Amino acid sequence: MTNALTVGSRREKRRTAAAAARRRARSARPPWEEPPTAVGQAAKGLTLGGTLAVILVPLWIIVLTSFSTPGAINRAGGLVLWPDGLTTETYRQMLSDPTVVTALGVSLGITLVGTALSMAVSILCAYGLSRPRSLGHRFVLLLLIVTMFISGGLIPSFLVVTGLGGYDQYWALILPSAVSVFNILVLRAFYQETSAELIDAARMDGAGDWRILWSVVLPTSRAVTAVTALFYAVGYWNSFFNVMLYMPTDSQKWPLQYVLLTYVNRANGLPGSVNSGFGETHAQTAPLSLQMAVVVLTLVPLVIVYPFVQKHLRTGVLTGAIKG
Repeated sequence: MTNALTVGSRREKRRTAAAAARRRARSARPPWEEPPTAVGQAAKGLTLGGTLAVILVPLWIIVLTSFSTPGAINRAGGLVLWPDGLTTETYRQMLSDPTVVTALGVSLGITLVGTALSMAVSILCAYGLSRPRSLGHRFVLLLLIVTMFISGGLIPSFLVVTGLGGYDQYWALILPSAVSVFNILVLRAFYQETSAELIDAARMDGAGDWRILWSVVLPTSRAVTAVTALFYAVGYWNSFFNVMLYMPTDSQKWPLQYVLLTYVNRANGLPGSVNSGFGETHAQTAPLSLQMAVVVLTLVPLVIVYPFVQKHLRTGVLTGAIKG
């Protein structure tokens, strides 16, 4: 009997000690590591649901309005929230225009060539600046940083490009914006974090700088490379301002964004322009369904490409944001 009481007492003491240890561990943990409560879980769910609604509801409205008939848009008083009289006539009219088809090919070509050129220049420049023994890297780095805060301005840039024969040429849509100093600095920071042991081992095996860049640095920096390429590609795809500067007259050379801008404004010689009788042609606002179709058409390529780089994008954005 006495042995049973002793064993029971010992078990109770162990339970009490374990409970005290758990309380001490909980008190030592920061608040964000505590097990979530029901109220906290509900608040997280409501926050995520609200954020998702803010993103998806406008996208739903845009897509639905682009497929709606004029009568459905009039009945809805503008943007359409519920399906009513769906049609593909807007897309058929827009895609049947040979100017739009040509502009799509131009945009794809500019995006591919421009992204490849920008990545090549940015990677080589960033790798050279990341090597402490490279000739004049501090001076070049200082010059690049200065250009982030001081520039010649729009008129000098226009004079330089046109003086080099870039007016009405495709390269004028690529070279003036081919290099982003910010992207170079981001790549340089990642290249500096490459393991010195890996680089030293490659040099001992007889690898030169080109081989080290291709076989060591780039494979360990896939995330930031993918993110930088995505940023460049989105910039080229959405660019239309350079077209207004260097290619304003030849519509056969316009990229998609500028053609779709003229569709929204219904100006620049596209159907829908009306003469005021005073010698001027004023833009007539395009139908709302056409405006929304323009938005959808510009988003489709990005939606197609994003799933392939989403993993690298997440990694590249988060890497370096969390320490420890």
